[in-house]
Amino acid sequence: MKWKALLLLGGIALFACRSFISPQLTPTEHDLYYSDLPRRWDEGIPLGNGWLGALVWQRENQLRLSLDRADLWDLRPMPNLRGPEFRFRWVIEQWRSNRYTLVQQRFDAPYEREPAPTKIPGGALEFPLASLGSVASVRLFIRQATCEVKWENGTRLLVFIDARNPVGWFRFERLRRRLTPEIRPPHYTNSTGICPLEEKGSELHRLGYPPGALRRTNDHLLYVQPGWNGFQYRISVRWRQEDGFLTGCWSISAHFPAKKQSLPAELITEKAMSSGWQQAWRDHTTWWEQFWAASSIDLPDELLEKQWFLEMYKFGSVARESAPPISLQAIWTADNGKLPPWKGDFHHDLNTELSYWPAYSSNHVQEGLGLLNWLWENRETFRAYTRTYFEADGLNVPGVTTLSGEPMGGWIQYAFGPTVAAWLGHHFYLHWRFTADRIFLRQRAYPWIRDVATFFEQIAVTGPNGKKQLPLSSSPEYFGNSPRAWFRRTTNFDLALIRWTYRAAAEMADSLDLHTEAARWRAILSQWPGLAVDSTEGLLIAPGQPYDRSHRHLSHLIAIHPLGLLDWSQGPEARNIIRNSLQHLENMGTDWWTGYTYGWLGNLKARAHDGEGAARALRIFAECFCLPNSFHANGDQSGTGKSKLTYRPFTLEGNFAFAAGVQEMLLQSHTGTVEIFPAVPPDWKEVSFHQLRAQGAFLVSAEMKNGRTVRVEILAEKGGILRLVDPFPGRDIAVKGARWSRKNSILSIYSSPGQRVEIIARHRGHPTGK
Repeated sequence: MKWKALLLLGGIALFACRSFISPQLTPTEHDLYYSDLPRRWDEGIPLGNGWLGALVWQRENQLRLSLDRADLWDLRPMPNLRGPEFRFRWVIEQWRSNRYTLVQQRFDAPYEREPAPTKIPGGALEFPLASLGSVASVRLFIRQATCEVKWENGTRLLVFIDARNPVGWFRFERLRRRLTPEIRPPHYTNSTGICPLEEKGSELHRLGYPPGALRRTNDHLLYVQPGWNGFQYRISVRWRQEDGFLTGCWSISAHFPAKKQSLPAELITEKAMSSGWQQAWRDHTTWWEQFWAASSIDLPDELLEKQWFLEMYKFGSVARESAPPISLQAIWTADNGKLPPWKGDFHHDLNTELSYWPAYSSNHVQEGLGLLNWLWENRETFRAYTRTYFEADGLNVPGVTTLSGEPMGGWIQYAFGPTVAAWLGHHFYLHWRFTADRIFLRQRAYPWIRDVATFFEQIAVTGPNGKKQLPLSSSPEYFGNSPRAWFRRTTNFDLALIRWTYRAAAEMADSLDLHTEAARWRAILSQWPGLAVDSTEGLLIAPGQPYDRSHRHLSHLIAIHPLGLLDWSQGPEARNIIRNSLQHLENMGTDWWTGYTYGWLGNLKARAHDGEGAARALRIFAECFCLPNSFHANGDQSGTGKSKLTYRPFTLEGNFAFAAGVQEMLLQSHTGTVEIFPAVPPDWKEVSFHQLRAQGAFLVSAEMKNGRTVRVEILAEKGGILRLVDPFPGRDIAVKGARWSRKNSILSIYSSPGQRVEIIARHRGHPTGK
C-alpha cells in the first residue's frame, strides 16, 4: 500500500504544482469586464498579435473563438480594371461629356456587385458549455493581453495569442468533465448565416469555394480550406487533457501558389506544444511588458483614460513591423457568415492613415513600420498602376487596395484619387521626424516623397489663373459618388496634400544636403495656388464651394490636422481661419458624422489649443460610437442623436484617431517646438504622462499638479537641441543633466545622444540659463 500512498502524494503534489504555476494576472481599471460572455461576434473579447486574431464570445451553447489571420485574402483581380477605359483621361472625357454614368457602371458598380477580391475569415474554435454551468465573470487583462473566463463551478479558462509567435493558446483549469474542441469552418459552401436576421450583406458562399477538409485524431484537428486560384489556408488545433486541465494551441497558415510557402499550421502547433504553455506565456508577457513600458498617461477623466489604454491595447494587438498594415477590421474579420464590411480591405482615403496616427507620439514607432514596409514592398505594383491609369511616371497608390496592393475600384474619386500616395507619404515623413533616422530618410522617406512630387509635376495642368491645378479634383467623400463629387478647380484636400508634399520634399532634400533639388521643389510649390478660404467660414471644400452640409469626412480641414500647413503657432490670421473653420463645421451639425469624425475633431480641437472642445469630442466618441468591447461601430449606438447614422459596421480607424487625439492634448511637436499640455481642459488639475515621443527623437515625461506643470523629464535618443515652449512661465526652474537657455518663452535644451534631462519648478533660484 505504500506505493499507492506515494502515487497519491505525487498526484497531489503535481496538482499543487500546476495550480502554483497557473499564471497570475494583473487587473487594472482599464480592463474589459463582463458578468457573462458576449453574444455577438463584434462584441467579443479581442486578442491578437498583428498576424493572428481571435474574438472570444458565446454562440448559442458554445464558447466560440473566432479565428483570423491577416493575410487570409481572396486575391482574384477585378475584371473591370483593365482595357483602354482604365485611364484617368477617359474618366475626364466622360465627365466633361455628361456621360459619367458610364464611369460608374464601369468602375464603381463592380465593387458592390462582385464578392471578391476580399478579406476572408478563418473559422472558429468551439467548446461546449453545457457541462460548465453559469459564467461568473469574463475579463480581458490588458496588461497581459489575456482573456479569463470563470464559471461558478470553479472552472477557469485562459486564452491568449502569443505576442511573438503565430500561435494562440487556451487553458482550462479545474474541469469537472472532459471537453473536446471543434473547428467550425466558415459558411463557404452554403447560404446559411449565423448572424441575426437584421444583418444584411453578401454571403460567403458566393466566393464559390469547394468544401474544406477536416482531419481528426485524438489530440489534433487540421482543417484545410481551398480558396481562389490555388490559395489555401490551414487551421491546426492541438491539445492535451489530463487531471482537470485542458491545454492546447492553434495556428493558421496561408499558402499562395506564387509565394514562398510558410510553415504549415500543423508544424507550428507541433513545435508550440513541444515548447509548452509556460514558455509561450513567458514570451508573450515579456513582449507586453515592454509594450506597456513604452508610454503611459494619467488623466483625471476616467472615461478618456480607460479608452486610451484600450485603444493602445488594440494597437498592440494589430500592429507589427513584419505584419500587413491595419485594414478596416484588421485581424478581427466578421464571423457572421457574411463578407466583412467593405470587404475588410485597405481604404487609403482615410482609414489606414488614421489607424497609424497614434503610433508616433505614443512611442510605438516600430509597430508603425508595418504600414511603411508594406507600402515600400509594393511600390512597383503602385508604379505600374500609376503608369497605366494616370499615364505618368512617379508614384501614386490606389485608394482601395487588396493585400498585394492591387486596385479594387469603388467610388473612383477616392478609389483612384490623385493624392492618395501623398497622404500615405505623410507617414514616411512622420517616422523620419519622430525617430530622426537619417538612413530611413535617405533610403525610404525622401525617395517616396520625391516620386510623389514627380507624379504631381507630370499630371498638373495650368488653370485660367496661370497657376497649376489637377485636371479634376475631389474631396472625400463630399457629394458621394455623384458627378458633382468632381471639381474643376483643385479642392483644399488635394491642394493641401500637394503643397505639403513639395514642402516636405524640399525639407528632406535640404536635410540630405541636396540643395539644388530642394530649390527645385520650392520653385514648383510657388506655382500652385494657396488654400481656398472664406473670411467667415474658414476653409472651403474647393474654390466657390463652401462646406454646406453635415459630412463625416473632414477632408477639407486636412491642412490643419494632420498636415499642419495652417497652425495655431502662426499667429492671429491662421488662428482666425482655424477658429472659423471649426465653428462653421459645428454650425453645419453632426447629422451624418460617424465615430471617426469625432475622433478627428478631437485632434483638430487639440491643434486649436481647445482642450475642453477636444475632450468633449473624444468623450462623445467613447460614449456613443463604441461597442461594449470598445470597437468603433461607425454609427451612434447611444440613441442620443449624436448622428443620424445608427448602423454598426465595425472599423478601427476611429479607435486609433481617438488615441491620437488624447496624445495631441498632452504633447505636440509638429512645429519643431515641443509643447507640453497644449490642450488640457481648464478643470484638469492633476495630469501626467510618461515617455510620449516628440519629433527629433525626444522621449518626454511631464507632471501637472494643481493646474501647473511641476516636472518635465527628457530622454534624448539622438541628442541635439530641444526647443520647448516654457511650461514654467514666470517661475524659477532647475535643469539637471544638460546645458540650457531660456529666451522669449522658449527653453532650449542642448543634449547628447542618450542623455537624460530633468526640469523641475522650484521656489528659489535664478531663472536664467546655465
